[in-house]
Amino acid sequence: MAALMRRYSAGARWYDVLSGERLVYRAGRQTGIRLLAPGSGEVVIDLGCGTGLNFAPLLAATGPSGIVIGIDRSAEMLAVAQRRIDREGWSDRVRLIRADAAELRPEDVARAVTDLRGDGDGRADAVFATYSLSVITEREEAWRRARACLRPGARACIVDMQPPHGVWRVLSPLARLACATGGADISARPWRMLERDAVDPSSVRRAERKGGHIVAVAATLASGSPL
Repeated sequence: MAALMRRYSAGARWYDVLSGERLVYRAGRQTGIRLLAPGSGEVVIDLGCGTGLNFAPLLAATGPSGIVIGIDRSAEMLAVAQRRIDREGWSDRVRLIRADAAELRPEDVARAVTDLRGDGDGRADAVFATYSLSVITEREEAWRRARACLRPGARACIVDMQPPHGVWRVLSPLARLACATGGADISARPWRMLERDAVDPSSVRRAERKGGHIVAVAATLASGSPL
């Protein structure tokens, strides 16, 4: 994990350019937000927010009173995200928390929410995790802690990677190389945690992009996960 963090920290400045975002991975973010369908005024946790690539579409979806709480372990990634916030004028709608997702404290999220909103219990309405849980070794604990930050009936969406299939299978070596370079476990399939914890199978919505290399799954959660 330490080596991975050094890799992300060193590449934070160039991440948006070199990560394949425009050609490949943006499609997963866009699909995930459509499946999650954040509502006006909602609070969304961006778990493993990196440089803040999800902020603009999440803020657009939640309207003028929506809030995004970005969580990431890398100080360098968060520095890029903060510059994005300052440049776009989002400081009254976005808060960043530097934390290992497997050690995330719900009270820190609640403090950030109430700091922006000024009322309520500080719990979030949804969590969005794009290409982050496959990088986290203790993903079950990270998932449990993220759920502990949510209100009853909250929604979640996980967007992550697997080997492409069908005619796209010829690109599997490139997909595996991209995942290995970023430290992601292409076989992790973290969306299975969401499918398992959904309130009902009928609430689960799934879509694949780029020959199945990108999988987006959204659902309503059965309940929170007290720590």
